[in-house]
Amino acid sequence: MTRGRSTQEVAVARVMVLVGRDRYGDPWHDHAATSDAVAVLLRDDGHAVTVRSVFPDALDDVGRPDLLVVNCGQGPLDTADADAWRGFHDRRAALVDDGVAVLGLHQAANTFGDDPRWAATLGGRWDDDVSWHPPLGAARFRVVDATHPVTDGLDDVDAVDERYADLRVADDAHVLLVADVSDDDGATRAHPVVWAAAGPGRVLYDALGHDVRSYASPSRRALLRREVAWLLDA
Repeated sequence: MTRGRSTQEVAVARVMVLVGRDRYGDPWHDHAATSDAVAVLLRDDGHAVTVRSVFPDALDDVGRPDLLVVNCGQGPLDTADADAWRGFHDRRAALVDDGVAVLGLHQAANTFGDDPRWAATLGGRWDDDVSWHPPLGAARFRVVDATHPVTDGLDDVDAVDERYADLRVADDAHVLLVADVSDDDGATRAHPVVWAAAGPGRVLYDALGHDVRSYASPSRRALLRREVAWLLDA
């Protein structure tokens, strides 16, 4: 059960959802399916949602969205293609600098690795040397700040999902939810999985969303709706 402001109070917004593929995708995540789940939920809430696969020109002539949702991963980076993507990253960074709200989902912590501005925007990243997760399964994500508008009145979130552990999180990130994960030595530690990052506009990272089973969870959908409501309430 959740309390707090209804998402119906949020004005209709222009939302751009970027879908990972090829260079920013991988064989283990169906970014198209999870992006569709997000788009359906946000359209149900009355927002105008555009979904685009990530190509070098994906942000050309899109105007200024109210919210940029990044649901992409990290495929093999061909350095020969770096020049072709520079314009995309510059346009994305320009939107951030202009104060466009940003929501990074799941593998967003492990995408756009060829542009360090993205990790700075997100307030953290996946580090192949230390980051990991237990096997996919039923998981609980625990609220650690019940005073933030996103989590005020929100119960812990239960979903079939991955619990990301040992992400590199910026010191100034405002952690909202954690996953309790046991190490090999049996010790259980709380790992940040949802946080608000500093930025010209509002930025949130949400590590949930491995596949569509995550979005079948009512508490996970409630979290996503609250995240979007806060991001748009600038």
